[in-house]
Amino acid sequence: MSDSDGEYKVTDTQGRFAVAVREGRKVSDVSWTPGRVLLSNRRLILAGNDGKRTIPLSKLRGLGGRHDANQSVARVSNYVSFDLGDQVLIVAASDHEAFERDVYRALLDQRTVTAKHPAIEGGVVQETEWEQARVKIDENGLNAALESGAFVKFDLDDISGLDAAKRTVNGEKKPVIEVSHTDDEGTSIETHIAGDPNRMRFVEAWLQKGEERSSTNVDLSSRDREVLMALYSGVSPFEIPSFLGMEVDGVEETFERLIDLEVVEEVRVRREVALNSRGRNIASEAMNEQ
Repeated sequence: MSDSDGEYKVTDTQGRFAVAVREGRKVSDVSWTPGRVLLSNRRLILAGNDGKRTIPLSKLRGLGGRHDANQSVARVSNYVSFDLGDQVLIVAASDHEAFERDVYRALLDQRTVTAKHPAIEGGVVQETEWEQARVKIDENGLNAALESGAFVKFDLDDISGLDAAKRTVNGEKKPVIEVSHTDDEGTSIETHIAGDPNRMRFVEAWLQKGEERSSTNVDLSSRDREVLMALYSGVSPFEIPSFLGMEVDGVEETFERLIDLEVVEEVRVRREVALNSRGRNIASEAMNEQ
C-alpha cells in the first residue's frame, strides 16, 4: 500500500469491527465482524467476509470514547473508536496498544506543527521564537524535531499537564496546547504547540494519555505523603528513615507501595527511588495543603 502520492502502509493486522453510531444514533444491536484491519497514513480499510470498507483519515473527527450500547460492546475492554461525525466505527485489534499507537502514527507521523520550546523553563518565561517542527510518535510518547535542530521529547510518563489557550503565533491569534513536562535533567518546562486544528486535536488526545498517567487522584496514606514530600524536598531515599523517624522496613514497604502506584520509579535495586511526574504533582499538592 504505497504510491506516488506518498501513501504508505502503517499496519496490517487482524481484529473485529462494528458500527456503534449510525446516522447520529447509538446502535442498540452492535454486531462485530471479524476480519483484516489495514491502516495507511491516508486511510483505514476494514475487510470482512461481507466485503471491505474504506475510511479516509481526512474524514476523522476524533478518536476514543466508549460506546457501551449493549453487552456485546461492554464485554470488549479495549477498542479504538473512529468518530466520523454522524457515524462511529469501533475496532478491536489483536494487539490494542500497538494498534492505537499505529493510528496516532498514521495521523501524526512526519506532520508539521509550530512550536515554542521552551516557552517556560523552571517557572521562568523564555523569549523563545515560534518555529516549525516535524512530529513523530513512538511508544513512549511524541518527539518533535525543530527547524533550529533542537529535538523535544514528550515522554508520556513526564507530562504533568495540558492546557488549551489562545495565543499570538507569528502575529495571528491561534489555539495553542501548553504542555507541562520535564526534560532529561528533571527540569520543569512548558512547551507550546500550535497548528492545523484537526491535527492539534490528535496531538492533544495522544499527549492526554500522559496527563492521565500523572493524575494526582491516588489514594495515599499520611505516611505515603510524608515520604513523597521528603523526596520532593531533596532528601535522599537512604536518609528518609532517620529524617522521618521511621523504621527502615516501614520505609521499604512505603517505597514498594509507591512503586506499585507508579508514583516513584526504581532507580536501582537496593531501593534508590526517584519521583516521577505524577509523584511530583502529588507532593507539590501535598506541600500546598500544609
